Amino acid sequence: MATVSSSSSELQSSSLTLLVLLPVIYISYHLIKRALTPTKKKTKKPTTHGLKSHPLLGHLPAFLKNRHRFLDWSTELIVGSPDHRMGFWIPGMRTGIVTGNPADVEHVLRANFANYPKGDRATAMLRDFLGAGLFNSDGEQWLWQRKNASREFSSRSLRSFVVDVVSDEVAGRLLPLLRSAADGYGHGHGRVVLDLQDVLERSAFDTICMVAFGHDPCCLCLADGGGDGGVCWADDSKSEFMRAFGEAQDLIIGRFLDPVEVSWKVKKWLNVGTERRLKKAIADVHAFAMDIVRARRQSASASASADQSQRDDVLSRFVASAEHSDETLRDIVLSFLIAGRETTSSALTWFFWLLSSSPPAVTARILAEVRGARASTGTRRGQPLGFDALRGMHYLHAALTESMRLYPPVPLDSQSCAEDDTLPDGTHVGKGWSVTYSAYAMGRIPAIWGDDCAEFRPERWLGDDGVFRPESPFRYTVFHAGPRMCLGKEMAYVQMKSVVACVLEEFVVDVRKEVAGGSGGVPEHVLSVTLRMKGGLPVQVRRREEC
Repeated sequence: MATVSSSSSELQSSSLTLLVLLPVIYISYHLIKRALTPTKKKTKKPTTHGLKSHPLLGHLPAFLKNRHRFLDWSTELIVGSPDHRMGFWIPGMRTGIVTGNPADVEHVLRANFANYPKGDRATAMLRDFLGAGLFNSDGEQWLWQRKNASREFSSRSLRSFVVDVVSDEVAGRLLPLLRSAADGYGHGHGRVVLDLQDVLERSAFDTICMVAFGHDPCCLCLADGGGDGGVCWADDSKSEFMRAFGEAQDLIIGRFLDPVEVSWKVKKWLNVGTERRLKKAIADVHAFAMDIVRARRQSASASASADQSQRDDVLSRFVASAEHSDETLRDIVLSFLIAGRETTSSALTWFFWLLSSSPPAVTARILAEVRGARASTGTRRGQPLGFDALRGMHYLHAALTESMRLYPPVPLDSQSCAEDDTLPDGTHVGKGWSVTYSAYAMGRIPAIWGDDCAEFRPERWLGDDGVFRPESPFRYTVFHAGPRMCLGKEMAYVQMKSVVACVLEEFVVDVRKEVAGGSGGVPEHVLSVTLRMKGGLPVQVRRREEC
């Protein structure tokens, strides 16, 4: 899979070249605009506590300087701001705010939802990849898809299908892989070092492809005999779709991070650099997806009495309605892949790292819940855990929720202001401004979570009776909030809890902290579509003694 680092270097090079020309461009632009535009009332601009604005350039120099660490930089400004928001403006290009204020989030995502669509800028950046799918549409088009998807996700049959797919992936692939790693693949090399992030991403991609497409890419299939003291995948050519999909995601996010918006448009027009690579990756993804869509449509036409197990995936459900074009089905399913490809794997990667740095009592409480579930269901170690058993694990639910509070899989989400508006505290938001809420920053604000907000403490989510207590989604925005609340929230927890419960009861996961730790012992992150760990998460696993 292509990494963000290569694309980032290309984007940074383009930005630096443009930076040399920006003073001339801006001076010319504003002189001409001033000469041609009638005098009018001065436009309001957002301000930020601690962020310097420059004549003609606005906040562009600060954006370019901190582009490589945008998440941490914006979080520092938001946490240090009295109103917990960061305003920015780049004349002629971008203006908006990034907020960690729960009142702002509720206003944008619920109270005045209609005034904050995805907007033309964001949908234009994603259109060549996601078309008009659920996560790249607004208005009636979005509402129609949302209603159809909501109906499907509320069905018991789809929930049962997801549980079965997750159970098969964990029991049939993930656990055997970890057993082989613990035994050194039979080559006498001792315990093998695995990149747990890569393993979890492969497993999640297998799972979401089965749920969305009914297609098994076999990304986590291990070759017989392993490798030379390491992992050897059965047929890595089968992972080509995962590689192309990941590269397209990484390059798309580069468009959003480039403060000089015209840069990606020029490169696309010239078909050079990252845009040339993106065009190829999107073509590969679309070709693969269309092949599956057409095959599924032909299969449905040929046999209306197909095996029910072949009709439970999301694609088959939409094909059955016979209302949609092949392109529409492709866009719908790709949106589900975006939602499920890296979200759970990102959450689990950071969870296992946090667990390695936590007191042993955290793991002990999780294992106690697993043993209780085994006793109540009569199942043995290594066997799947059902939906009801997983739902009853309140401490594990709290631990995963706490992990995502600190390391949300989707750390930022943006909307566009359709018409001039005012936030609850009176702050002006102009028409066309972007409004981004930062789940990452919100998890680090003492006013929301207390002075211990930087600590991983699952107990903050439990009542005196040990039962999980949810927080307002406008304070805990990991699954978004309001009408765009994540439809797959319950299924994501099923997948994560199944993986953690089955892995921890059989293995001790030792993180190679001398490799994984960044500055201060915290791994560096990569801001892609999700919050990934830079360089992966190197671990060794050893079998846990049965209690």
